[in-house]
Amino acid sequence: MVATEQSTKRRIIATNKMKQMMSEYYYELDSAAKSKDKKVAWCSSVGPAEILRSFGFYVYFPENHGAMLGTSRMATDLIPYANAIGYSPDICSYLTSDIGAYLQKVTPLSNAYKGIISIPKPDVLVFNTNQCRDIQDWFRFYAKEFHAPLLGVYTHRGIKDVTEIHVSSVAHQMEQLIEPLEKVSGTTFDKKNLKKVVSLSRECSDLWKSVLETAATVPSPLTFFDATIHMGPAVVLRGTHHAVDYYKILLAELKARVKNHEGAIDNERFRLYWDGMPIWGRLRTHSELCASHRACIVASTYCNSWIFTDFDDKDPFRSMAKAYTKLFIVRSDEAKEKYIEKIIEFYKIDGVIFHDSKTCPNNSNNRYGMPQRVEEKTGITSLVINGDLNDLRCLSDEQFKTNVEAFIEQLEDKK
Repeated sequence: MVATEQSTKRRIIATNKMKQMMSEYYYELDSAAKSKDKKVAWCSSVGPAEILRSFGFYVYFPENHGAMLGTSRMATDLIPYANAIGYSPDICSYLTSDIGAYLQKVTPLSNAYKGIISIPKPDVLVFNTNQCRDIQDWFRFYAKEFHAPLLGVYTHRGIKDVTEIHVSSVAHQMEQLIEPLEKVSGTTFDKKNLKKVVSLSRECSDLWKSVLETAATVPSPLTFFDATIHMGPAVVLRGTHHAVDYYKILLAELKARVKNHEGAIDNERFRLYWDGMPIWGRLRTHSELCASHRACIVASTYCNSWIFTDFDDKDPFRSMAKAYTKLFIVRSDEAKEKYIEKIIEFYKIDGVIFHDSKTCPNNSNNRYGMPQRVEEKTGITSLVINGDLNDLRCLSDEQFKTNVEAFIEQLEDKK
């Protein structure tokens, strides 16, 4: 039998709890959007959600919706509608598929959650450019559509070492959000609330880090494909007790797997690292392909992006600024390479897959010689695959399969 994450034997039991939590989250959002007494804030996924939660906003993350468009394979058909109103096919396919869905009045939420017919209308939109500039253009479109205020934090890019100047700049911008958010929410800012939320975010982050680090065990109890699903609470419920409670459950299950030497796939032989965005519309296919060759993708740049060990409730603004600026995608190539080298050693990696995502250059790290430099320093073989996070027209399934199989043959020869 080919071992896959989807087989009954390998299924993570905590998945049922996560599905229930995500369902409750989206139904609460839908209810808040329909209420005159509750406020909804849109937030970029690696943005100052803690500030919004401290005000009592119900927080919606369009990037999570973009990922749902990808996994449901709705995205490819919707992108042209955004292209038709002026958005290039070369920019973020989260953006173009999401705006395309809005223009066509469709959402994967309707299929996943009965009774939800649309995304929640925002009372305010808040972004952080630490991931890319596309987020501000994405949110600007909706701010105009919904006649809602748009607020932003502009983060420095290409940072080798995060300095006092970087932290002070971003912290000041976050503090500047308070006054306009007071006006939208009708609530006076309470720093005690912010400290509580930041403390919960830190606890969530620490637990998520521990979850991912169980994969350093041989055999690994989870895969990258598992992690892309189970990171949901770290993205949309960060700063709540729900996320903390969930990761305690998930971590306990994975620790039990480690104790029992139970791997995510049968007879794990090769341990891989995935750099860049997931290919959302092919998670199951790629999971099964890797498992059939006894290759486990044990770690990734992407899933580690929700580890914020610098959060500190004693100094919420500065610690948020530091955590959100130390993000991998913000850093220089030199800093990224040092990070990947450490990851290779920690997770006992045999090979690295770099995903060159057509519409996400900010999270494609292969374009300026990084795979060659990392291989030269570590001796670890790498593979560059072409695709996209959401636009499946950019992916050749046959070529992907052929390239991965050839790559695994290379690793076999090295063994």
